[in-house]
Amino acid sequence: MRKRERLESAIAGLALDRLPASLWRHFPGDDQRSADLARSIVSFQQEYNWDFVRVMPSNNFLVADYGIQDAWLGDRRGKRETQKFIIQRSLDWTTIRPLSPERGALAQQIECLSLVNSAIGTDGIPVLQTIYSPMTQAAQIAGRAQLLRDMRLRPDRLRSGLNTLTESTLRFLEAIRTNPSIAGVFMVSCLANYQLMSAFEYKAMAMPFNRAIMDFIQPDWWLNAIQVQGSSPMFDLFAGSPVQLLNWDFSNDKSDLLQMKLAFPGAFCGGLSDWEHLHQGTPALLQSAIRDVLHHTEGRRLILAGSGDGFVTAPLSNLRAVRASVENLAV
Repeated sequence: MRKRERLESAIAGLALDRLPASLWRHFPGDDQRSADLARSIVSFQQEYNWDFVRVMPSNNFLVADYGIQDAWLGDRRGKRETQKFIIQRSLDWTTIRPLSPERGALAQQIECLSLVNSAIGTDGIPVLQTIYSPMTQAAQIAGRAQLLRDMRLRPDRLRSGLNTLTESTLRFLEAIRTNPSIAGVFMVSCLANYQLMSAFEYKAMAMPFNRAIMDFIQPDWWLNAIQVQGSSPMFDLFAGSPVQLLNWDFSNDKSDLLQMKLAFPGAFCGGLSDWEHLHQGTPALLQSAIRDVLHHTEGRRLILAGSGDGFVTAPLSNLRAVRASVENLAV
């Protein structure tokens, strides 16, 4: 099977030649220059031959040009830490404006995608562009404490900012529509977490803006994913989302899968813990974990992957073990 056929068959729950798999990671430092990031992404794909490529720019790339100050300070996930936020008071949400994809960090990422397409675009490898939900972007420019305070005390002003961030994201997506290797987007939600807010709050404040993005991408791209992060993710809120893949950490509690199999019609992307399996584990442990997730899913509607952003310090032997396992295990 070619990669697209394998992925579409997995999403539909059909028989496969082997289990599809993809792992990803940030490339800190390289993510500050389009050519270096593209080269790292292409090299990573050429080394492991994943079934799709998830492009991982800087976690702040969608909001960098608002003037935040950030740096990579050694985070093992490769994330940049914000040292200066631009939202200091609730009124600041009404002053931001949509960014142009023709300059700054957005233009740099468009150039990166063009370079990736030039290198692997003719190989039939689906490429997914990572984006962040408007609510996640809001946290990136304000900090979580300010965001949560404004959500509860001045929701009208926060909605103004979320409208702007959504429009900025849609402009970026419009600019990458013509890239032939793009199969879809991988949208990250960092705040759909019961430890941070209630489901009612997330549905009222964040979901309308998520839907605006999902509605925009559907006509053009066939492979779209949502990642729900955190230790208490609201993955069930996304069961009706018009995407093909849902990614959250179900590596330890497989009971969630039973619930979502009935509610979500697409494929589940995950099964491996970024920390326990891919970072701290061994090739033997990974083989056992893969057999376990195959048992619970019967190898249907599953894309084997990690549970979050990945770790730049994960042993390469573990990544090789994942790639070798999907070739050797029957589904």
